[in-house]
Amino acid sequence: MTGAALLASALTVTTTPASAHAATPAGTGKYVALGDSYAAGAGVPAQSAGLCLRSDRNYGHLVAAALSPSSYVDKTCAGAKVGALTTAQTDLGIVVNGPQLDAVTPDTSLVTLTLGGNNLGTSDVGFVDVVVACSALSLTNPFETPCRNFYGDMLSKRLDSAAAQLTDGLRKLSAKAPKAKVVVVGYPAVLPDDPTTCFGKMPVTTGDLRFLRSVMGELNEKVERTATAAGATYVDTLAPTKGHDSCSASRWIEGLLPTSPAAPLHPNAKGERAMADAVLRALGR
Repeated sequence: MTGAALLASALTVTTTPASAHAATPAGTGKYVALGDSYAAGAGVPAQSAGLCLRSDRNYGHLVAAALSPSSYVDKTCAGAKVGALTTAQTDLGIVVNGPQLDAVTPDTSLVTLTLGGNNLGTSDVGFVDVVVACSALSLTNPFETPCRNFYGDMLSKRLDSAAAQLTDGLRKLSAKAPKAKVVVVGYPAVLPDDPTTCFGKMPVTTGDLRFLRSVMGELNEKVERTATAAGATYVDTLAPTKGHDSCSASRWIEGLLPTSPAAPLHPNAKGERAMADAVLRALGR
């Protein structure tokens, strides 16, 4: 996701878990990081890769520092939708980032990726796009759920559409690197369990905050289901970041107006560290 950041049907495709073939321990060979702005660490210093907004403190870099792989390739890029696995990202006709799967080769032993959130929005800022729309709609009816009424099941359908793309992308990834361990990393706790803690901090009605939280929950559930169906390892980052959401006093996820370096509604340096720790735990490190 560029500013801020699947998937139910078409989950019947099953590939052989990459870990069953692995001859090289995950992370000791070539490690490739893929994904959107949550994986890129958008806004977290120091930034590189132009419009991709990659941070040298994103969770991929932190995982690589702990594993010391023989090589590390970071193809994460802000604004990436699921289709960015196989299609170049462009801005005003200029290629921002080539197809992310181009970085995956037969000698790859570990791949991490976070994708799907940007598919929620019509632009490349995904979930932030939706929250901004909800903020505007709150002015029309500050006591009800104008955002939920506006979107209906539209966001669920967008996630369902992204499901097929992610399933296909994971299949292609497995074909390119059959010995790689594939780790699909979910999204952290952007919103709190109790939406009343966001009063005065986010211009969205309490009912719509519950709706938005359910959307993020559906996103993670469908990402997990897709990853599992493809034989990949799913890493939950929601649980370890609870209590550090965008409305918390101890934020690991920034609000619409960040107070620490990060994109709106995105992990700051502490959030990226928490995501890295979750990945390392899943790898037994």
